[in-house]
Amino acid sequence: MAIATINPATGETLKTFEPLSEHEVDERLALAAAEFEIYRATDFKQRAAWMQSAAGLLESEQEQVARLMTTEMGKTLVSARAEVAKCVKGMRYYAEHAEEFLADEPADAPAVGARKAYARYQPLGPVLAVMPWNFPLWQAVRFAAPALMAGNVGLLKHASNVPQTALYLGELFARAGFPRGCFQTLLIGSGQVEAVLRDRRVVAATLTGSEPAGRSVAAIAGSEVKKTVLELGGSDPYIVMPSADLDGAVATAVTARVQNNGQSCIAAKRFIVHAEVYDDFADRFVARMEALRVGDPEDESTDVGPLATRQGRDDVEKIVADAAGRGARVLCGGWSPDRPGWFYQPTVVAGVTPEMRLFGEEVFGPVASLYRVGDIDEALALANITSFGLGSNAWTADVVEQERFITDLEAGIVCINGMVVSYPELPFGGVKNSGYGRELSAHGIREFCNIKAVWIG
Repeated sequence: MAIATINPATGETLKTFEPLSEHEVDERLALAAAEFEIYRATDFKQRAAWMQSAAGLLESEQEQVARLMTTEMGKTLVSARAEVAKCVKGMRYYAEHAEEFLADEPADAPAVGARKAYARYQPLGPVLAVMPWNFPLWQAVRFAAPALMAGNVGLLKHASNVPQTALYLGELFARAGFPRGCFQTLLIGSGQVEAVLRDRRVVAATLTGSEPAGRSVAAIAGSEVKKTVLELGGSDPYIVMPSADLDGAVATAVTARVQNNGQSCIAAKRFIVHAEVYDDFADRFVARMEALRVGDPEDESTDVGPLATRQGRDDVEKIVADAAGRGARVLCGGWSPDRPGWFYQPTVVAGVTPEMRLFGEEVFGPVASLYRVGDIDEALALANITSFGLGSNAWTADVVEQERFITDLEAGIVCINGMVVSYPELPFGGVKNSGYGRELSAHGIREFCNIKAVWIG
């Protein structure tokens, strides 16, 4: 993929960029390594002041940045503004809590024959962040804010279709007062990532993206014995039981499926509904999906904008066509509007069976699959059959059922009577092929720290 801004609402190429040369990459790695030796000695008060300054700048530039994201990857302007606000909140959260999260942890000194014993968190060094296009600001900030507050320095390899958002981030932290080598954007293609990851000056990596990309980065980092955190795909279940608030379950289901134009790892994708309420849920859900307005993402009345890339739209078309060709029933949608840009109509598919791609693959677009089940055991079995394990949703007023879902759903996140959302206050990540490690909360800031045991006799 060329490094370029291509408006997905029109297909028009607006701006292209040349990737950094090998020499330019080396200069940036050298700067990161040199800056780390200085920056690691700064105190939390100074880092927090810079981070608060960055949050203030971003907040004041919300409209400009929101429109940039809408232009580059097609998210609605309303959701883009919300993403900026979420980033501001996340930056302030770590500015306020990093010192507490990374304070020395006392241990039982007498038990180990010491006068004093504790664990100390110390930064590792330059960390490479390979980030996706779907939340071009939030994905990068949720790495950058804790990494910088911990004393690490960041190197951002962003997706090639959001270069201007990536460059904005690289300058934001410098404008806020952080030394220039603390956070740098590397405009490089995917073929240049391996060399950067293998460079001795890069000590760790984090990736949010596809399963194949995660496997590649993990394999390279493993051969170099470097720490990684991976947040990969998801095929999140959304379970509705007879005791559920059906009005709330239906309304939230639509939002959970089409958030970010359906392009979210934690979007609900498989709707698993108890037979007692299946018909009622299906009728209401389909009606609401059909009523969504697809159109210009800059129009504030638009519910669903275009998919970010032509390839992404084509992939969604093929997955739905495969299901329909094998006997699934398309209850609404299932087609691309005849207009410029990479739009796809919100779609609901029923009768999905294991031989269909839609059963086992993550579909990255506004497509929901509906399943009917007879009891909680069948619901859990179907929810857990996938190779993914990122988020999960369950709607029930029965506290016994709630506990079953919390305990037995194979996922990094379980949301009861709501939809999965990432919060700075809660750990975020998955199990199985959805990756490993955690972002956000205290757990996230500690991922790229040396947890040093200290014993004083």
